[in-house]
Amino acid sequence: MVSIMERADENLLPSVYKEVSEAFDAGPSELGYLTFIRNAVQGLASPLAGVLVINYDRPTVLAMGTFCWALSTAAVGASQRFHQVAFWRAINGFGLAIVIPALQSFIADSYMDGARGTGFGLLNLVGTLGGIGGGVLATIMAGQHYWGVSGWRCAFVMMATLSSLIGILVFLFVVDPRKTNSSITHGTGKDEEKNVLIDNGNASSVASIWMESWTAMKTVTKVKTFQIIVLQGIVGSLPWTAMVFFTMWFELIGFDHNSTATLISLFAIGCATGSLVGGLIADQISKIYPHSGRIMCAQFSAFMGIPFSLFLLKTIPQLVSSYFTFAVTLFLMGLTISWNGTAANGPMFAEVVPTEHRTMIYAFDRAFEGSFSSFAAPLVGILAEKIYGYDSKSVDPVSGSSREALALSKGLLSMMAIPFGLCCLFYTPLYHFFRRDREHARLATLKDQGRT
Repeated sequence: MVSIMERADENLLPSVYKEVSEAFDAGPSELGYLTFIRNAVQGLASPLAGVLVINYDRPTVLAMGTFCWALSTAAVGASQRFHQVAFWRAINGFGLAIVIPALQSFIADSYMDGARGTGFGLLNLVGTLGGIGGGVLATIMAGQHYWGVSGWRCAFVMMATLSSLIGILVFLFVVDPRKTNSSITHGTGKDEEKNVLIDNGNASSVASIWMESWTAMKTVTKVKTFQIIVLQGIVGSLPWTAMVFFTMWFELIGFDHNSTATLISLFAIGCATGSLVGGLIADQISKIYPHSGRIMCAQFSAFMGIPFSLFLLKTIPQLVSSYFTFAVTLFLMGLTISWNGTAANGPMFAEVVPTEHRTMIYAFDRAFEGSFSSFAAPLVGILAEKIYGYDSKSVDPVSGSSREALALSKGLLSMMAIPFGLCCLFYTPLYHFFRRDREHARLATLKDQGRT
């Protein structure tokens, strides 16, 4: 449920970019800055999740983050000025920074090595359903008014209310897998020691917690596999950040809200299905090629982003009559380009560090990838406006503008095709380093178990 609401919340603003642009007289570059601010704060604050998980159970951390993004989502819907929207989007990024790494480590601890691709795939599938719901709801409501209030504002308040309810349910009913495991094994010496330190709540316990956090940070950042996946992720996240403009692009072409919502939903369904299929395929291939199977799946998926980006943004005529071609292309594109996180990144991270450092490695991955990829959205806007001639004043609120749609598509293509290719290339060193890092993590875990 947390994953569903998190994705729904992420898709809210991009789904109403056109309406927000009209409400605040903002162009693509200003809209891109909203995504940049949220992603940048999310990236910088992500390591905090690793520290919080040392102090609190993960359900508590998840609930804290959920309440934070719920408050900010409602505030965005109530904002009357653009700078207010920007401020609350930053707070929204802070909430997501706490939730996502804790949620990923939660899944990693809940599945065995050979099934983690499936676990992350299911997480992504369920989350994407929420993203579809949030995106479709916001897109359909955007053109309406309810009780004299703009529909897009009502969508934000509604999503904030649902997120708060989910946060309460998580806090009350979800149990941390580590607590369950420790109750079965009667706890390891390290777990008991940490619990005693936290319960004491004195100065020495605080110092010990921060020392443990610092040790985890150093351990994670020294792992070569982590460094390489972060490098590819910095580049590979650029296209996905740029895609927040898809909804606005289709509306500029001339599609109405319902048609646009359907197209975006087809792409999301393709991504959700692809992430699960990619995870399943990688799980099976990794049994045959344990040190290279996941890497091959990730490179295939990244490479497929190149031809699909070119076909979608350059080859298909940007006309309302191309609806069916757009629909098929978006679904197949989502089906093939969405494997990386579930097939490779998530499962491989869990295998190259000791169990107690998993939240930290996911947190630092989000920190680096989120911070750098946040530049993609404003860059798309800047390219569209400064180089390709986008003019927000020329856009018809009803029928859009084919000229501005073409300019925006050129900006999107610049931030998609080349990054996908570099992402594929940057996975290559893992063929050498993953096997070594995986063995080191296994030996470290065995060594810790021997001590206890």
